[in-house]
Amino acid sequence: IVLNAQCCFLCQFVYFLSSNSVCVNPCGSPILKRSPDITKNPVTKSEQLLRIDDHDFTMRPGFGGPAIPVGVDVQVESLDTISEVDMDFTMTLYLRHYWKDERLSFPSTTNQSMTFDSRLVKKIWVPDMFFVHSKRSFIHDTTTDNVMLRVYPDGKVLYSVRVTVTAMCNMDLSHFPLDTQTCSLEIESYAYTDDDLMLYWKKGNDSLKTDDRISLSQFLIQEFHTTTKLAFYSSTGWYNRLYINFTLRRHIFFFLLQTYFPATLMVMLSWVSFWIDRRAVPARVPLGITTVLTMSTIITGVNASMPRVSYIKAVDIYLWVSFVFVFLSVIEYAAVNYLSTLQERKERKLREKLPCTCGISHSGQIMMSSSYSEMDAMTTGHYGMPEMNGDKRERILVQLALDKEQGAHGQGGNTRSYNSSMWIDTHAIDKYSRVIFPGAYTLFNIIYWSIYS
Repeated sequence: IVLNAQCCFLCQFVYFLSSNSVCVNPCGSPILKRSPDITKNPVTKSEQLLRIDDHDFTMRPGFGGPAIPVGVDVQVESLDTISEVDMDFTMTLYLRHYWKDERLSFPSTTNQSMTFDSRLVKKIWVPDMFFVHSKRSFIHDTTTDNVMLRVYPDGKVLYSVRVTVTAMCNMDLSHFPLDTQTCSLEIESYAYTDDDLMLYWKKGNDSLKTDDRISLSQFLIQEFHTTTKLAFYSSTGWYNRLYINFTLRRHIFFFLLQTYFPATLMVMLSWVSFWIDRRAVPARVPLGITTVLTMSTIITGVNASMPRVSYIKAVDIYLWVSFVFVFLSVIEYAAVNYLSTLQERKERKLREKLPCTCGISHSGQIMMSSSYSEMDAMTTGHYGMPEMNGDKRERILVQLALDKEQGAHGQGGNTRSYNSSMWIDTHAIDKYSRVIFPGAYTLFNIIYWSIYS
């Protein structure tokens, strides 16, 4: 029994060392051989399959020959921000390159491609693309580097990266906020001129794809399109440059609510003073000052969020014209008040020169009444008073004294001139302002919106 056990152990040991699939122990029971562990078989490394060590990938494919064509297509994931202050925009996109490098070809019976990540990208040649006029850019690295490399058996290569770039956009704000802006993202090789590398859009204008969910708070995206041009640098030569152009039209409704409507309401509020009695100084002066200060606040708030450009914007024209209308309404009351003061001062001087009015005849009173009926409606604010008070009698006597004095001197034409200048209708300025100011502001709005809209 002991010998049989020893023989069985020896047979099993020989089984693991031999290539036989069956071992028969002395007891007569066969022992089956296990199948080999295929996970432990040596596998050819991708670097060996692509023969990376056999070539110098610091040189471009086909070095010394014609320029290598590199096709490009882009899928725009998001258009994040448009800044008028910094004159730039931020865009996130998938940038894909297509070229052929025969040094990476490998034998394959299934004609299937192999996909790699950023670790292999550092060992082979890839186009050295950069964004012209970019301020900041980075390749996303969460959770790993967002880089993909796909190699086909015939040596064709697809290289894709997910990148966010902030690039410059020269905006013309002369029509702000009724403007339309055109910005472009420019792609170019940094080292290789058009003699070594030929950049082109792989499918023409169809090479640019955009996400349908892209939207901006202040802009409406009207168009995306691609163009290709040559860029010349005096020190290095000509380079192929690809352009991603997009046109943005600004939404006006926000500015209507925040700027135009408040400015228009302030101008209309300043017209209320034309219907207030000229002697109500505490009512008309604060109203004018309040509207002027409010317009100043609106102008300051708009300019605080805008770049300090050296030209006039459309919103500046509207706000400053509105400010002028508000300011003129204050000046209008100053003119009314000043002319009223001059008139009262002259009446006071004439009143001091008048003799006693105790002996005025009935006919004189009739004449005074008829004279006053035409004069009082134009010179005082006491319309439709049933009785004449003392101040009213003095005004009539002042008028009679003027008529008598002018008749005594026989100054004919000068009499009418003096009378019209002396008894100027200060209320007429308010009456004319009630029509002139709204009419002029309405005309301005018609011209403004017809030009800029």
